[in-house]
Amino acid sequence: MASKTFMGILGNGPLSPKIHTAELAKRKKVTWIVIVGGLCCFFYILGSWQNSPVELPSSSFRDLKLVRPPCKESGGLDFATHHSSLSSDSGANYTTFEPCDMKFSEYTPCEDTERSLKYPREKLIYRERHCPGKDELLKCLIPAPSGYKNPLPWPQSRDYTWFANTPHKELTVEKAIQKWVQFQGEKLHFPGGGTFSAGGADKYIDDIAALIPLNDGSIRTAIDTGCGVASWGAYLLRKNVLTMSFAPRDTHVSQIQFALERGVPAILGIMAENRMPYPARSFDMAHCSRCLIPWAKYDSLYLIEVDRVLRPGGFWILSGPPINWKTHYKGWQRTQEDLKAEQDGIEEAARNLCWKKHAERDNLAIWQKPLNHAECEQQRQRDQNLRPHICSRAENPDTAWYRKMETCITPLPEVLDKKEVAGGALAKWPARLTAVPPRIASGSIPGITAESFRDDTQLWAKRVNYYKTSLITPLASGRYRNIMDMNAGLGSFAAALVKDPVWVMNVMPSDAKDNTLGVIYERGLIGTYQNWCEAFSTYPRTYDLIHASGVFSMYQDRCDIVDILLEMDRILRPEGAVIIRDEVDVLNKVMMISQGMRWETRMADHEDGPLVREKILVGVKTYWVGSDLETTGAST
Repeated sequence: MASKTFMGILGNGPLSPKIHTAELAKRKKVTWIVIVGGLCCFFYILGSWQNSPVELPSSSFRDLKLVRPPCKESGGLDFATHHSSLSSDSGANYTTFEPCDMKFSEYTPCEDTERSLKYPREKLIYRERHCPGKDELLKCLIPAPSGYKNPLPWPQSRDYTWFANTPHKELTVEKAIQKWVQFQGEKLHFPGGGTFSAGGADKYIDDIAALIPLNDGSIRTAIDTGCGVASWGAYLLRKNVLTMSFAPRDTHVSQIQFALERGVPAILGIMAENRMPYPARSFDMAHCSRCLIPWAKYDSLYLIEVDRVLRPGGFWILSGPPINWKTHYKGWQRTQEDLKAEQDGIEEAARNLCWKKHAERDNLAIWQKPLNHAECEQQRQRDQNLRPHICSRAENPDTAWYRKMETCITPLPEVLDKKEVAGGALAKWPARLTAVPPRIASGSIPGITAESFRDDTQLWAKRVNYYKTSLITPLASGRYRNIMDMNAGLGSFAAALVKDPVWVMNVMPSDAKDNTLGVIYERGLIGTYQNWCEAFSTYPRTYDLIHASGVFSMYQDRCDIVDILLEMDRILRPEGAVIIRDEVDVLNKVMMISQGMRWETRMADHEDGPLVREKILVGVKTYWVGSDLETTGAST
């Protein structure tokens, strides 16, 4: 039997039953491997074809004149500027959104002037955010004005903008003496003037730098309340100080719109009844130049709010009336008694906050917040009648989305020594950007460690490099200036762009699992809270590029993602770009909706390859202007 089996193996005799069965099993196994391998290859090729850049079908937009940036032969998007017109074909198989009436060209939904009249005038509450209800939301595209052009590149845009983009001359007349803005043919010129100094922004900033350390990197973030056209923030950029310029939509038309058109960080807002949308201990410096905020009224409510957002050791700068009123009162057209009472009230309010007068020169005064509240708390223990009292530590001082201001001092983190910086000292800029933020080092944010912070920084550096080299190559060229990150996390997307001529508005969803906006400010970056079921506090066409990571997965069960996309379209400039990261199923919905919004889009693979379920949608908003329409368009 053994010899027969051996002969069968050699092929010279009959095979044994066992060997024959094994051979058949082996052949079946090979067959199945070939079949499965073939199917894998087929579906890989199919998936790659579906996710490859392709030219999208044109939409029917009636007689609307627009540019549809042509796809390159490789299937990529065209990010160049055009400003010419091209008719589009019909045959769309998705919902198209009509242009809104031209009266909505500068529509800011939550700061609408007509809606605001329904609210109290006390404390200027009527000028706060008051958003439309679901039945009031516009389901149309906000049109750009006739002749709209892409802004001039930075730094030229600091001083000049296209008049057609913001066609308002009111400030050129009202503020002619102060040289806020001047009309020069096709352009508006911003010579750096303002209410702060007859010598202009540069001289004024140099005067401040003579009194506080503006040049050594210890001051990085600032807030300018009542900012005008944001020249103070614009000129501070040369000192690597990043300013949140903050002002309401008021009779001085388009102040914030001008600021953003210039490429300067700014947002619509007012100090009225609600907290400013920033966490505690955010800014190294706060500023007010003739901003008309009644600092000493309402139990010092507004100065207390500045104290909340000011970092330990931070500076508050006040210029103009009533500072040094004895010298300047004649030019201010106010009585000496009135000015004295106002300055005395401010001085007392600052002392009650435990601030110290740092300097006063000409019509400029500077106070400094203490490094900690050790002495301040001791004072109140000795005299419990001192006001304002210190708020309870049980409340979260970072909560600031539709949260009422309070007339109590926000407590600083406890210290062991009177010389210790509450919450932890910050590294100087630029080391501050990558140093582990104190809020993370102290373990105050659950689940986020120094190691995970460093990993996040490296991850987004890799992703931004992928964006620049493979998805939106103009991102590396200065093509985009104003950038928004709709779900900023730890701010690492913005950190990866810090060497480019851009600035990033880091947005923290108000209902995010982890509130990390304080970390972003500790890194020396700026941002704000936002609920994306509502409109953002800015004018239309104020951002060049919008980045959204995981936003639509977060909000798909909270509100209609159509409304979020329409809001993105409202604040995005013509020929601006979007980068949307999300699950592929979510992105397919987003892509279909966006095609009816005059966006050119394509799906791209994750930076780690096609097998990762998360994909990236890249899009360009096509160029079109409202006055090209022969009809008024839709309004609802």
